[in-house]
Parts: sequence; C-alpha cells; structure tokens
Amino acid sequence: MRKILTKKFFERSALEVAENLLGKYLVRKISGKEIALKINEVEAYDGFEDKASHAHKGRTERNKVMFGEAGRWYVYLVYGMHNMLNIVTGGKDYPAAILIRGAGELSGPGRLTKFLKINKKLNGKNASVETGLWFEDRGDVIDNKKIKRSARVGVDYAGPIWAKKDYRFVLLGG
Repeated sequence: MRKILTKKFFERSALEVAENLLGKYLVRKISGKEIALKINEVEAYDGFEDKASHAHKGRTERNKVMFGEAGRWYVYLVYGMHNMLNIVTGGKDYPAAILIRGAGELSGPGRLTKFLKINKKLNGKNASVETGLWFEDRGDVIDNKKIKRSARVGVDYAGPIWAKKDYRFVLLGG
C-alpha cells in the first residue's frame, strides 16, 4: 500500500507530526527513478517561543516559508555547505517545521540532502509527486516502544531549557 501524505497530514502540531513521520517514507524522483527511504530520525521546531527555531526572532526572508502553509518544504543552507530539509507543519502564520535528520541507511541531514540531490530550488514548494519529493505511508506499523525521544542536536545556542527539550524523535531498529 502506497499512500501519499497530503497537506492535511501536516496541519497538526509539530510534535505530533514529527512522531508520526517515523516509519513513513521520503520519496525522491531523480532522472525518472524513484528512491524511497524509511524515515528514522526527525527533529521538531515549534513556534515563536522555541529558541532553537529560526522563527524565534520573527519572520525573515530566510524563514518566511515556516510561516506559510503546512506541507511545504523549508530548505536552507547551513555552514555554507549543507542543505537542510524541513517540512512545514501546523497552521498558517504559526512557524513550525520538522527537520528530516535520517532516513534509510543515511544518518545526518546533510548526507541525506546530498544523496537525494536536494537543494534550495525546492524551498517553498509542496511535498508532492509534482515537485519530485514527497512522503508516503507504506503501511508500516510502528511500535511506540521503538520511538526514543531526546534533545535536539546542535542547538546549545537556544539556552538550557530549549536545547534540552525532547524534540528529537528516533526510530530504534527501524
């Protein structure tokens, strides 16, 4: 069973969507070939209060996609060399997104985007077959006992409270 996830799936809280993305598939079409990778690690960035979020200090040219409709890609460059792939969640004007950190055998958001040839051209586009990058539910049932929550990676700048929030979700043995 292949069911493409639609905007409705992403019109929920970032934390709920983050946990529900585990076990779903990130699918990329490159040169007519589909590559599907099972998502096993994500991080949630949730709203104005979240000091680890790009949206914490308000809307900018870089983060404006986070304030838009759910189900759109938020792609940005970090350290001048790694594209980061995020999917926008929640309601319009409430900035929230999920960073895709790992899928299949690929661990690390930079490795993932490099392998799937993801760049800023996808920024602001819908997660859909038409854009060549989407999510699918292939019917995998995830046991909640296999989901580990922990602090996000590399967000010490957010201060001790926000840096330690359990907003990272990992599918164990997934």
